[in-house]
Order: sequence, then C-alpha cells, then structure tokens
Amino acid sequence: MNLEKYMLPCLFKTLFGIECLGCGFQRALFLLFKGDFFAGFKMYPAIFTSLLFLGFGVFYLLNKSKNNQKLLWVSATINGLFMIVGYYFKHFYF
Repeated sequence: MNLEKYMLPCLFKTLFGIECLGCGFQRALFLLFKGDFFAGFKMYPAIFTSLLFLGFGVFYLLNKSKNNQKLLWVSATINGLFMIVGYYFKHFYF
C-alpha cells in the first residue's frame, strides 16, 4: 500500500514555494514506522523531539498541573530549537 499519495501537502510550500519548519514530518514519521530511523532523522531532524513534545502535550491534557505546564513549555522550546537548527542543516548541510 502506497501511503504517500494520502499525505497532506504543505500549504506554506504550495503558496510560497519554500519549505516551512514542519515540512518533512509526515514522511519522516512514515520512515520511522518502516523502521528506517536514520532516514527519518535525515528527512526531518526534529522528528524525535516533535514526538516527545506531542507526548508531553497529551500527558499535560490528561494531568494538568503547574509542573506539567512547565515541562510542556520546556519541551516546546527544545523542539523549536531543534526545528530551526534542523531546518538549517537540512537545507545547507545535507
């Protein structure tokens, strides 16, 4: 089954012609499901921190407290940094 034909196109890339900070997440997630971790990382370097951030987001929704809110903000900041640095390496290094 070819799942790539069911992936959502990037609206930012469609409108402006350049990739956004989230471009490649779907394909990287698909590569992780196939077991190719390095190719997933190369496709979208922030894949692991994004999944960790989404996990913390679900944990926060299930158990709202001040400590969990702080953890969510810290993980969001780390994920944002990985997205920016990964964008740079994806376009200028690999």
